[in-house]
Amino acid sequence: MKLSRLVFIVLPVALAGCAMTPPEEDPVLIKLRELDQRLSSIERVVQNQSLVELTQQVSSLERGTAELRGMTETLEYNAATTADRQRDLYNDLDARIQALERSVQGGSVLDGATLPPGQLPVPGGSADDNYRAAFELVKEQRYDDAETAFVEFLQTYPDSSNAPNAQYWLGESYYVRQQYENALESFQAVVEEFPGSRKVVDALLKIGYCNYELGRWDAARNALTEVQRSYPDTTAARLAGQRLERMTSEGV
Repeated sequence: MKLSRLVFIVLPVALAGCAMTPPEEDPVLIKLRELDQRLSSIERVVQNQSLVELTQQVSSLERGTAELRGMTETLEYNAATTADRQRDLYNDLDARIQALERSVQGGSVLDGATLPPGQLPVPGGSADDNYRAAFELVKEQRYDDAETAFVEFLQTYPDSSNAPNAQYWLGESYYVRQQYENALESFQAVVEEFPGSRKVVDALLKIGYCNYELGRWDAARNALTEVQRSYPDTTAARLAGQRLERMTSEGV
């Protein structure tokens, strides 16, 4: 606006001077040309600045689009991975069920047959399948077969989460058949090899019982006292106290 007013003010003067001074020497016209050049220069700068801003906006949009594309690809990959994992889990479960079914149909040890030495109760089954089958033998009071099953289980699956329980129930299969030396060895293995197991307290109690049956009074008393000291307010501690009272009454 200021530039326009300047043009209107100067223009009459310029016209008046045109009759007396050549255009190329007229200072007013020269000034006007300089102003016009400056105006053109400013307009180009403004236009270029707008282009820079547009370019920056386009670049920002392109980066955003690339990020969205990357997120989409990640989501697609995660979805595909999840589907693959679910399919693998299904196939694994299906295979285990089929193996268990084949074992049952082919004559599982749970049908009453004697378990051959060196054979798992569920050949082809998983560690969990075989542990459950071996424990069923204990519940059915088939202690000879339970011994075979647990011995083979511990040899085949020494790192199983059920190994401490298998070791304990192997000891029970000996204990109920009055094989106290074997039972004592198995219960001691629970305490020594699986110190973090919940079966330790029960195994320690049975160590006391085994030593009692073997007439090793000091060893029995030490084990039973340890149960009371380390595991107070438990059923095992109460049973340990009862056996200690019995030993006192028997004078041993």
